[in-house]
Amino acid sequence: MFEHIILGLGNAVAPAAIVATFLGTAMGIAFGALPGLTATMGIALLIPMTFDLAPVVAFGAMLGIYVGGVYGGAITAILVSTPGTAMAAATLMEGPQMTAKGESGKALSMTTIASTIGGLFSALALMLVAPQLAKIALSFGPPEYFALAVFGLSVVSGISSGSMLKGCLAALLGLLLATIGVDPVSGDIRNTFGIPALLTGISFVPALIGFFAVSQVIVRLEEILGGKDLSQMKGAVASAIVSAKEIRDNKVNLLRSSIIGTFVGIIPACGAGIASFIAYNKAKQASKTPEKFGTGHLEGLAATESANNAVTGGALVPLLTLGIPGDVVTAIMLGGLMVQGLTPGPLLFTDHPDVVYGIFFSLIIANIFMLILGMGAVKLFAKLIQIPQGILMPIVIALCVVGSYSINNSEFDVIIMACFGVLGYLMEKTGFPLPPLLLALILSPLVESNFRRAMLMSSNDATIFLTRPISCIILLLAIGMVVQNILNERKRKKNLALANKNKRIA
Repeated sequence: MFEHIILGLGNAVAPAAIVATFLGTAMGIAFGALPGLTATMGIALLIPMTFDLAPVVAFGAMLGIYVGGVYGGAITAILVSTPGTAMAAATLMEGPQMTAKGESGKALSMTTIASTIGGLFSALALMLVAPQLAKIALSFGPPEYFALAVFGLSVVSGISSGSMLKGCLAALLGLLLATIGVDPVSGDIRNTFGIPALLTGISFVPALIGFFAVSQVIVRLEEILGGKDLSQMKGAVASAIVSAKEIRDNKVNLLRSSIIGTFVGIIPACGAGIASFIAYNKAKQASKTPEKFGTGHLEGLAATESANNAVTGGALVPLLTLGIPGDVVTAIMLGGLMVQGLTPGPLLFTDHPDVVYGIFFSLIIANIFMLILGMGAVKLFAKLIQIPQGILMPIVIALCVVGSYSINNSEFDVIIMACFGVLGYLMEKTGFPLPPLLLALILSPLVESNFRRAMLMSSNDATIFLTRPISCIILLLAIGMVVQNILNERKRKKNLALANKNKRIA
C-alpha cells in the first residue's frame, strides 16, 4: 500500500506530469472563463493529443482542465453576469453584485481560495473513500454491473434537462447509436448500412468532439450571423483582495460546503450546479445575517465556489471504482482512460495501483496550480474574456478537425465529427439535452454485455437480477430515481403553470 502511494506520488510529480497538469489547469481556466468553451470541450479536444503520453501525464492534463474549467466559469459570472459554464450559475447570486460595489477583486480572490479548499478537500476524500469502495466492488458480477449501468441511465435521463421526456428520448437515441457495429456476443453485423468504416462502431472521440465542440461553434456562428455582438466582453477588476480575517470568518462555511459538494459529486450525474445551490441555501440558513444574501455577500460566494470545485473529486469516485461517470466531464474522462488502455473499476485498483494514486496526487497538484494561477492573474482575467470570437472560433474548429482525423488518420472520422456536430446543434435548438445521449452511448455496451452475460449465468432466468441482493437494491434505487424524476417533473410543470397564471393576473 505505502509502496503504491510512493510510486503514485513519483508519477504525479515527474516533470512531464507537472508540466501537463499545469498547462491543463491554465487551459481549463481559459475554457471555463470563455462562455461556450467549457471543460467538457477542452477535454474532448485534448484526448487525441494524449495517445502517446503516460497514463498519469495524460490524466493530469485532463484533471487540470476539469478543475480549472469548473473554477473558470465563475470569472465571467462575476465580471459580466455571464457564467462561463452552467456550473457557475449559482455564482450569479452574489458575484455580479460584488462587482457592482467595486469588489470584483475580492470576489475573484475568494472564488479562487474557496475553489481550492473545496477541490483539495474532495481530493483527500477521494483518496480515503475510493479504495474502500473498490474493495466492495470486487464482489460485483454481471448482474450488479448491469444494475449500476441502469441506475446511471435513470439518473442522467431524469435530471439533465427540464423535460424528463426529452432526456429519456436523448438517452434512447444514444442506446440506438451504440448498437452500430459488431454484436459483442454473437459477432453479428448490425446497423452499419453497408458502410465498412462502421464495422467497429461509431468512433467515440470524433463523436465527442463534434457533439460538444463543433455544435457550440455552430451556435456561435448563428449568433454572429444574427447580429449579436460577440466581439468582446468587458469587466472591471478592483485591486483589493479577500483578507485573512474574511477567510477565517468563513472557515465553517467553507468546510460545510466542501462536504456538500463532495457528497453530491459522488452521486452520479448530479453535478456542480446542484451542489452550489444546496451549499448556498445551507449557508444562508446558517448565517447570522441572511438578509445580506443576494446583495453581494462574500459568505454566499464562498459557499457556492467551495461546493462547486468539491464536486471534482467526488465525481471521480464512481468513475474510478465502478466505471460509472459522475458527471458529463468524467464521462469524457472515461473515454480518455479507455484510450490509455485502462478500464475503470475495482480491477484498476489491483492491476494499476500506481496509476490510481498518481491520479489522486495529480488532482491535488491541479488544485494547487489553480490557486497559484488564479491569485496571480486576477487582473488578467478581464483581458482574457475580451478575445474576439472571430479569432477564437476558427482556431477551435481547426483543432476539432485535426483532433478527429489524427485518431485513425481517417477522413470518415471527420465526417462522424461533423455529423455529431450538426446533431448536437439540432438537439440544443430543439431543447433536447446532450448529456443523456453521450452517457447512453458510453453505458450502452456495459448494459448490453452484462445483461447478456447475466442471462447466460442464469440460463435465461431474469430473476437473477432480483435474487442477488446488491443488484436488486440498485435496481430498486433506479426505480425510485425514475419515480422521483416524474414527481419533480410534475411539480415543475405545476409551478410553471402557477407562475404564468399569476403573471396574467398581474
